[in-house]
Amino acid sequence: MAITAALVKELRERTGAGMMECKKSLVETDGDVEAAIELMRKTGLAKADKKAGRIATEGKVVVVFSDDAKKGVMLEVNCETDFVAMGDEFGNFANAVAKRILSDAPADVATLIEMPLEDGSESINIVLKTMIAKIGENMSVRRFVTFETEGQLGAYLHGTKIGVVVDMQNGNVELIKDVAMHVAASNPRGLDESSLDAAELAKEKEIAAAEAANSGKPENIIEKIVEGKIKRFIKDNTLVGQPFVKDPDITVDKLVKDAGATILGFTRMEVGEGMEKKNEDFAAEVMAQIGS
Repeated sequence: MAITAALVKELRERTGAGMMECKKSLVETDGDVEAAIELMRKTGLAKADKKAGRIATEGKVVVVFSDDAKKGVMLEVNCETDFVAMGDEFGNFANAVAKRILSDAPADVATLIEMPLEDGSESINIVLKTMIAKIGENMSVRRFVTFETEGQLGAYLHGTKIGVVVDMQNGNVELIKDVAMHVAASNPRGLDESSLDAAELAKEKEIAAAEAANSGKPENIIEKIVEGKIKRFIKDNTLVGQPFVKDPDITVDKLVKDAGATILGFTRMEVGEGMEKKNEDFAAEVMAQIGS
């Protein structure tokens, strides 16, 4: 059967694949469009599996909330380049995945990717592999966090690279966003002293004691030095203790208490954190944005 331009055009419109790939598939299936689509899907999934080992440290963080802001999802989806991460197809996929998590609350990523992307559609895993084959980059649904509160959820997104969700009691939208922006910029290790890792605190105390011992000061002075350093460490690394980025004369704790609100918790997610990637100081970008 002759492979006409009209057949190639139809196949391109239905698959989004390149002209030469469409023509090749039509030749192999003797002009049968449906058979060509099936062939392309099979070969495409095989191509996707071959790309699975390639590192994908770019991508985006997506946040979605229920209408009443009592439930929420923060999701990281990865790809290999920022160019793909900024594309509509990748963005639409990430948003659809986040909405699926919000509606169905899967236990983990393995469960999630076997769910349909949208009601009645193919699984997230199949849609993802089809995108990999089409675009030519490895991609993955890396992680997600779900939220449910009796307070109110709010978020700040620094572009698509950093996402923060804050859970607050008696706060308003503007206050929650300000606190979330602070978290994006300052990256506190915990909400307050009780949320810091006990082993890490013990290690800091050990280091402070060793440094103070070398000073030759009396034991009672050394104890005060160590106590002061630990208090400083806690202040610097907890959200409530840090100076508020928009007004360093007050702490985040004072900002929130003066508004009659209480921070119940927060989560910060940054694209590619914990993976090998080019070093980019997104916290500095947030600070620059606040300053401007």
